[in-house]
Formats: sequence, structure tokens, C-alpha cells
Amino acid sequence: MHSDYDRRDSREYSSNRGGGRDRDRGGDRGGRRGVPLAELDPALTGTSHKVIGCARDVHMALGPGFDRTVYLHAIIDEMRTQGIDFKPDHAFDVRFKDKVVGKCVADLFIADRFIVQIMSRPGEIGSYERAALRAQLRAADLELGLIINFAGRLLKDGLVRVLNPDKLAALRGENADGGHDLDDAGAYDPDANN
Repeated sequence: MHSDYDRRDSREYSSNRGGGRDRDRGGDRGGRRGVPLAELDPALTGTSHKVIGCARDVHMALGPGFDRTVYLHAIIDEMRTQGIDFKPDHAFDVRFKDKVVGKCVADLFIADRFIVQIMSRPGEIGSYERAALRAQLRAADLELGLIINFAGRLLKDGLVRVLNPDKLAALRGENADGGHDLDDAGAYDPDANN
């Protein structure tokens, strides 16, 4: 149904890391590099591409200009049609010093693996929206989130990939600051990454 268009959309997503002027994409950003999609779990990226395909189909059918809830309902319907597992309005506990201090709610929790936030407002997705999604990812202990803004003429300009550096470091066996795992005494453990 989507063969050639899906491949082209996937390439654009992979190379743009969500299109637009996404600061989370690879390249030189003051010495920091983004995480290539190839470093993420292929099952995770495969599912995220299916969700993006659903969003593309919704955007192509409806175009920009509707309220966010219209797009949310439409993408939910399309994901059900495509057999994508998800939970709408899913709440995660926010913890501080091992105590629950509140909750955050994700628009869509996809396949128990990543979060999708739906927007419909003109303009670029800013650092606040990225920071809010990154906070949700930390609360949920997830590595990937997507922001999908349906307000633009081209959907790819409203796609932003947000990563949780703490979770990615943990998956690689590193500390959040980029260092390797330490043993209980604080010494470097060379076997921690094997």
C-alpha cells in the first residue's frame, strides 16, 4: 500500500532525524553528535516508522488546519487499522528520591516502547516541547519519543525525534555523563560492557 512512499519517507526521517530544524539530529552541534538510528533497536525504529507512516496517511488525507484532537483521533484510528499496539493518554509516575511526586501523561504509548506527542500548531517545535518530552521519557525510562506536529504543509517538517540520553547510556553500559560503568568502589569495571 505504501511501498515506494514508505521507503522515501523512512529515508527522509532517518537523514533528517525528524525533519525541520531539529537540534536532536546528528552532525556537529558544538562538538556533540546525535545518535544515529542504526544505534537504536531495529524493532523500535521499525515500529516508529510504522507510526510515522500512519501520521503521513492522516496528514495526506486531512492536511493541516484542524485542532490537535482531530489528528489524535485520526492517527489512533489509522494505528488500529495497521495493527499497531498502543495506549492513548497513558500516565507515568514521576519520581523524586524514590517517591512518586506526580504523573505525566503521554498522548500515545506505542508498543510499550516509546512515546508520541501530537501537536497541531504553526511554527517550529521548540526546545520547550523537546524538554517536556525528554522529561516524560526519563519518567517512563524509555529511550525514544516522537513529536508529530500536523500544522505544517509538509509532515516531515513537523517530525522530531527526541532521545533519553540517560536510557541510551544505560543500554550501552555507560553512565549518563558518557563514562563507563563503575564498580561499587567507583573504579572502572572493564567487564561491565561485555
